[in-house]
Amino acid sequence: MNELNAAQEAALKAGIFIKSRLGKLKQIRYKGAINIVTDVDEGAEDLIVRHLRKYFPGYAVLAEEKEYEKQGEAKWVIDPLDGTTNFARGFPFFGVSIALERNNEIVMGVVYDPVHDELFKAQKGMGAFLNKKRISVSKTKNLSKAFLATGFAYDFKDKEENNINNFSKFLMASLAVRRAGAASLDLCYVACGRFDGFWELDLKPWDKAAAGLIISEAAGKVTDFKGGQFNIYSSQTLASNGLIHRNMLNILCRNTK
Repeated sequence: MNELNAAQEAALKAGIFIKSRLGKLKQIRYKGAINIVTDVDEGAEDLIVRHLRKYFPGYAVLAEEKEYEKQGEAKWVIDPLDGTTNFARGFPFFGVSIALERNNEIVMGVVYDPVHDELFKAQKGMGAFLNKKRISVSKTKNLSKAFLATGFAYDFKDKEENNINNFSKFLMASLAVRRAGAASLDLCYVACGRFDGFWELDLKPWDKAAAGLIISEAAGKVTDFKGGQFNIYSSQTLASNGLIHRNMLNILCRNTK
């Protein structure tokens, strides 16, 4: 069993489990004022970690819901249910994200949308795929014609730098902006050309590790808000088809301290 196949199998199993529980929640808790966690998040994470450890017991794990061993020959970065609020309310936009970090570099990523049965995947240097079809970013050149996506951190109401000003600026500068509530899928939509660009503040590593690689392998561009190298541990994420990246950076640089 190679790493990509193991990650795919884990994502598919978790996706089937999550979809089977849609509309049947037994438990909802809050990690913050508006940050929901359910028994399905925790069940999906347990399923994924058990599956991956079966084949790669020496690998570390960084996941959203529980603390695991952080040191190992490589590290799995896992979001078992990205879009928990959507899932809890029956809004069909959520997914499973699994990435592999080796020597501080993301080398493999898988994002699975169980509602639409779409599996996005990439390996470093080998291109990006949606199910079995190779994908690439859009060719939109003008920000005024760009279809964008964004999101807001769970604590955005408590922060001065909360993305609302950016949202307003991009809304006026672009064709449209969507806020669907699952960053890993938003990013994969950039990779396959559905969105032309995406930005967000305060994403966690598991939100963007897999999808960031998928965009890069789909010939897109991912940076921070100043154009610096993409880092899954950074608070800033800007992704685009590359053609509108500079224009997006210009707006973000003017509106970010």
